[in-house]
Amino acid sequence: MKKTTRATQFLSKKGIDFKVIQYKHDEKGAEFASKATGFPLERTIKTLVADLGSGKYVLAMMPGDRQLSLKNLAKASSAKKAVMADTGNAERITGYLVGGISPFGIRQKVPAVMDISLLEYDSVVINAGQRGVMLQMSPKDIIKVLNCKAADLAHNP
Repeated sequence: MKKTTRATQFLSKKGIDFKVIQYKHDEKGAEFASKATGFPLERTIKTLVADLGSGKYVLAMMPGDRQLSLKNLAKASSAKKAVMADTGNAERITGYLVGGISPFGIRQKVPAVMDISLLEYDSVVINAGQRGVMLQMSPKDIIKVLNCKAADLAHNP
């Protein structure tokens, strides 16, 4: 398996520190990735693609143990509403397969928002743009390199 992805190339060019973690990808999802890498679920990021309407999209980076509130995401994105993008659009926009979507090195320039709870940690894992490959890095570096904002994106129980 090749360790270099568009995401790792993008981060290397920007001089961002990260560690590549590879695992056997048997199923999609943050829970499986968390178990396979031994990284806590609340520090395992899932990157979701949402449709804001009028041809606008946004990436939402969520901890694996929390559910995205589309209402909170729309508010953070200054949009009227947000709906989950379908698989075809998510893959077309990012250039990555669902289950391997990374916010780094994506095909189209799309704004991103990170759930604020992720900033509590020194390091998190996030997809490297290939199923079975994660990057361990600082959430502050993710914010910096994507020039994105942090907001409360989770459904509050």
